[in-house]
Amino acid sequence: MKYSEMRPGRMFVMSLDPGEIISEEIENFSLEHGIVYGTVSVVGGVDGGSVLVVGPKIPADKKIEPLKFEIDAPSEVTGFGTIFPDESGRPTFHMHGSIGREGRSVTGCFREGVIAWLVTEVVITEMKGSGPVRKKRQKDRLRVAYRRMISAW
Repeated sequence: MKYSEMRPGRMFVMSLDPGEIISEEIENFSLEHGIVYGTVSVVGGVDGGSVLVVGPKIPADKKIEPLKFEIDAPSEVTGFGTIFPDESGRPTFHMHGSIGREGRSVTGCFREGVIAWLVTEVVITEMKGSGPVRKKRQKDRLRVAYRRMISAW
């Protein structure tokens, strides 16, 4: 296990406009407001056409291929995610959550484009300190958080 000890910073509450892509809005907002590390929660509605990654195609051997699920109508959403910088220092967003309608739900990663609908609220809690950096793994090109090594000398 690797870990970073961080402390809370600023908090932001956002209300997204219908049609906005959640991940794009959070990354742009983070860049504009100097948020490098943070936690993110989302609650509200998402529109049809939103796409979740709901697991890898099987078998998940050498090359991991994402299994995608498209939402067909406006639905409810809740999710939790993180903001960590990539190797260039740009904030990158990673969130998993559930989208439901008429008693059925699907859970997955928001990276393929989840679209705000009607009321979509976001709370970002900035984290201060030295934390992980997202790096692309060569074997599958996924961005994974790695602990930034800082010398104590």
